[in-house]
Amino acid sequence: MQGYIYPNEFELQWSLLIVLYPYITGLVAGAFILASLERVFNVKEVQPTYRLSLLTALAFLLVATLPLLAHLGHPERSYEIFMTPNRQSAMAMFGFVYAWYLMVVLLVEIWFDYRKDMVAWYRDSKGFKRWLYYALTLGSTDISEKALRFDDSAGRWITIIGIPSAFLLHGYVGFIFGSVKANPWWSSVLMPVVFLFSAIVSGIALVLLLYMITTLFRWRPINMACLDKLAQFLFYALVVDFSLEMLDFLHRLYESEESIEILSQMIQSRLFLSLIVLQILLGTVIPLVTLGLFSPGLKRGGFVKVRPEAKQLVYLACAVLIQIGIFSIRWNVVIGGQLFSKSLRGLTVYKVEFLGIEGLAMTLGLLFLPFVILWILVKVLPPWTDQEVGRLAKATG
Repeated sequence: MQGYIYPNEFELQWSLLIVLYPYITGLVAGAFILASLERVFNVKEVQPTYRLSLLTALAFLLVATLPLLAHLGHPERSYEIFMTPNRQSAMAMFGFVYAWYLMVVLLVEIWFDYRKDMVAWYRDSKGFKRWLYYALTLGSTDISEKALRFDDSAGRWITIIGIPSAFLLHGYVGFIFGSVKANPWWSSVLMPVVFLFSAIVSGIALVLLLYMITTLFRWRPINMACLDKLAQFLFYALVVDFSLEMLDFLHRLYESEESIEILSQMIQSRLFLSLIVLQILLGTVIPLVTLGLFSPGLKRGGFVKVRPEAKQLVYLACAVLIQIGIFSIRWNVVIGGQLFSKSLRGLTVYKVEFLGIEGLAMTLGLLFLPFVILWILVKVLPPWTDQEVGRLAKATG
């Protein structure tokens, strides 16, 4: 403890689980927006990651509410959000946004995209798998040309609707923090936009990681055209995200309110490692410079010419560093906003527990769970096809 702290400010109300919550929802939004690049904006280079992006968004969306439920004292009462909705509460309305995005956007789009394949798997399978795929088709086994055209058209329109839905899904988290006028660390009109672009960055980086890892585990060649395009979009999104964060920081300095002194002390002491080292240096500056040199974002083929294998390692390292940086952003916002007193005269500390409902073990478990769900989804609905594998082999020569 440092300075003057009221007794009710010793213990932080929002812990590591609330840090995890916006991190996971950001991955959902970012992965879906990446999928829309191929479906809506016709970016054919990222086509090998289209279905993987959808399944990734679904896997993480199924876990997105669990940190909040674990944080609640009585999670069994969460259904009351839908039974007695409060339209003036942003947190309460998130339940409806979540249900809309899960039931209408993601599940319906995945169903339309996979329906033809599910019918084929139903006809080729036997036993339990045959009935499983038939149940997933919902009895719709018509794969005529007219039916497939309808599937493609409906899926495209759902994706278009899903883009603003993804913005709303994660932008509202930043809206909640930015609306807390009493907290100078949170109160900013740029908070929802910063959250949104950092979500895009984290989602693209995650899909890039998953695409490389799953392709290598399947002993398939990596499509460098796809990887370069992912790195290019990642670079552009990171530029915008970092610019917005710096703009927000400069605006705070220009205002020079009475809170600037305590915020400066907090940055120099409590948040130096997570903000300066992890978020800005390792999570932003190093990946930004590296992607600018190696990816074709500023110059065709990149400024630095290396073998494809070396470039793959560079992209992999950048994606990992970016994930560390984005998680640090969530930490610095959620935890950082609670480290200084309301009187702006003192700082407290937050110690992470290992066990307990809000400890490190629970957080790691919830962070690992989406990957287990994704593994199951990939087993049931493979995101790659034999035709895709043939294109990958041809593209990489």
